[in-house]
Amino acid sequence: MRTFDLAPLYRSTVGFDRLFSLLDQGAGPDGPVASYPPYNIEKTGDTSYRISVAVAGFTEDDLSIEVKEQTLTIRGEKVATREAGTAEYLHQGIAARAFERRFQLADYVFVKGAALQHGLLHVDLVREIPEAMKPRQIAINASGDAPRAIEGRAAKKAA
Repeated sequence: MRTFDLAPLYRSTVGFDRLFSLLDQGAGPDGPVASYPPYNIEKTGDTSYRISVAVAGFTEDDLSIEVKEQTLTIRGEKVATREAGTAEYLHQGIAARAFERRFQLADYVFVKGAALQHGLLHVDLVREIPEAMKPRQIAINASGDAPRAIEGRAAKKAA
């Protein structure tokens, strides 16, 4: 029997959770691989998600968020200041290195907004399925009448 580790897919995609849950049923949970900066992906509603990235020490000017071709890219780069060059640290444990984190977005998943609060960058996402893709109810005609056209005009008979 062959087993597959789906953890990398969970860590870098948003909106595919139902598919991965079906594929992952019965497999034991694996711990997340440590990476910089740490982040969470949470489902906040039926069609809404939130990515939270720990960016302690970064300001809004140091961060950029870009969506291109269904890929969400979050970049962080500290702008060097004069004070940082003259500081003498006995221990420096707060990382301030540049980073780039990419997330693949499912179809119809869009960025709703972003906020920086208490050292966490929150990116809110929403899945907006077009009306044409949503399921619809079809009425059943119980009488012996001819079937009605559901959409548009009834097809003309060929002569």
